[in-house]
Amino acid sequence: MPRSPLACLIVEDQAPVAEALEVLFSLHDVPTRVAGDAAQALAVVRTGAVGVVLQDMNFAPGQTTGDEGAALFHAIRSVDPGMPVLLMTAFTSLERAVSLVKAGAVDYFGKPWDDARLVASVRALLDARQPRAQSHATDARAAAAGPDLRGIVFESAVMRRLVDLAVQVATADVPVLITGPNGVGKEKFAEIIQANSRRASRPFIAVNAGALPDSLLEAELFGVEAGAFTGAVRRRVGRFEAANGGTLFLDEIGTLSMQGQAKLLRVVQTGTFERLGSSTQARTDVRLLCATNVDLPDAIEAGQFREDLYFRLNVIELAIPPLRDRRDDILPIARSLLARHAPGGRRHALSAAAEETLLAHGWAGNVRELQNRLQRARLVAP
Repeated sequence: MPRSPLACLIVEDQAPVAEALEVLFSLHDVPTRVAGDAAQALAVVRTGAVGVVLQDMNFAPGQTTGDEGAALFHAIRSVDPGMPVLLMTAFTSLERAVSLVKAGAVDYFGKPWDDARLVASVRALLDARQPRAQSHATDARAAAAGPDLRGIVFESAVMRRLVDLAVQVATADVPVLITGPNGVGKEKFAEIIQANSRRASRPFIAVNAGALPDSLLEAELFGVEAGAFTGAVRRRVGRFEAANGGTLFLDEIGTLSMQGQAKLLRVVQTGTFERLGSSTQARTDVRLLCATNVDLPDAIEAGQFREDLYFRLNVIELAIPPLRDRRDDILPIARSLLARHAPGGRRHALSAAAEETLLAHGWAGNVRELQNRLQRARLVAP
């Protein structure tokens, strides 16, 4: 007998708010359960009928610290470590919500919330959890094969959570925004999502969007019709068209000009574009993954990034921390790099003093800097 679809558990003590969320999700055919406090929520989670939790940060009248929400989040993770949790918060609990996202919550939403973004996030997380409940045979095959992690090396708990989330959302065909400083491996996470998605056998095309001036952006992303300008003697396929059916990874999205953002928003909204020099609309079917080292909310506040585009791209966010904040990863990555790039099969090992030096360094350039330092050391080593 097939199991019922997994539901979104709404944990909200204010009945009007809970009812508004129920109505919103019902309009989009998202099944829901409602709990008014932490005890009820944990009881529902234990039934196994929940695919994602959407929880408030405060339950008792007059509470604004977010302590209750934090306690519930950790209790849910102890019952089901893989349960995705979305937080809803007023301004007074924002700092606590952000700290919980760093601890493993998927995302947080302010009140009032953005309907489209909230529904898209809940749907994506439910879709990612749903296949696990469909058949024991499928689960067994998936467990035997294991996810394709594209050779990523890590030991830290925070990276384990991020990798698990990347694999989890890979099957949900929604945009993912990957954030973090330069050199942390944002493209590697894009590869993990692609490799574990339904589009794994289709094209994966990466573009450094920030390196494209406005004069080239349209031609590079959308293509050029023959005769569009002097020298355009044949039709040129753009990146959106080349990635049709697969995944398009746009790196450095935060440095796009406002004009470039407007052009990108159109194709994200409609799935259609026009080649340069053509008046005919073409349609594309791509999974869009974007990455940036820019704090986009700050850029929005400064008028440098479109808020509507941000909400379109940030259905799911993976925030990759700098290497200095996950020191458990430094030595495993270093050993892996030494083994991978040993010239002529010659192996080098890290001395105790070298390990101490690596652990004490600040790694402003993150994994990229670590790789460069090791390559230099290997070349000059006796």
